[in-house]
Amino acid sequence: MPSNAYKAFRENAEDVTKLLSLHEGEGGTKPGRRFGLEVLNKSAVVLITSYWEAYCEDIVSEGLARLVDKAPLAAKLPTELKKLIAKELKADPHELRIWDISDDGWRAVLRKRLTELQDKRNRRLNTPKAENIIGLFNDGVGIADISTSWHWTPTMTPERARTKLDKYVELRNQIAHRGGIAGSVKKQQVTDYFEFVRKTVSITGGAVNRHVKQITGQALF
Repeated sequence: MPSNAYKAFRENAEDVTKLLSLHEGEGGTKPGRRFGLEVLNKSAVVLITSYWEAYCEDIVSEGLARLVDKAPLAAKLPTELKKLIAKELKADPHELRIWDISDDGWRAVLRKRLTELQDKRNRRLNTPKAENIIGLFNDGVGIADISTSWHWTPTMTPERARTKLDKYVELRNQIAHRGGIAGSVKKQQVTDYFEFVRKTVSITGGAVNRHVKQITGQALF
């Protein structure tokens, strides 16, 4: 069964599929390359980027919730989460506060902060380029560099995947913040970006699933 984050992404992705289907129907009236459809291509790039960002936020939230619920011991938690608990306890003036994490008390501490953590994390993700996504997964679920999992062919290395992601997210930024951009946005770019994000989403979800299972003994999905 897929994760809730992937289910949401799959449903959202249907909007992009509908936009692409318009190229096969209404729009162009001239032979060869269709004209008058560039606005659809730009819209699709914006949507794909938005859905990629939403997926990353959702799968991190889902993974974090599972870690809080199912990690057998606090010692098994990722370093970033243990830092969070330590920071909160150090900041509390009550000298007996340390006993809040005895036995399973650390779960209550993290649950209390879960929503706050998610809000802070989501506000930091201003644009879903590789560097920000890496930080999101490191801070959220303790995966040091999620991009190391982004490889699926001999030529699609993590480095190339990071570069490709950044290129398309920057294209989205130009569309969203400047409207008209130098050059046109072609359907081929949209389909390439769409397939790339769908593959990256699948691989990212698998990496989170393995990470959660390693810590809790139970798969996320």
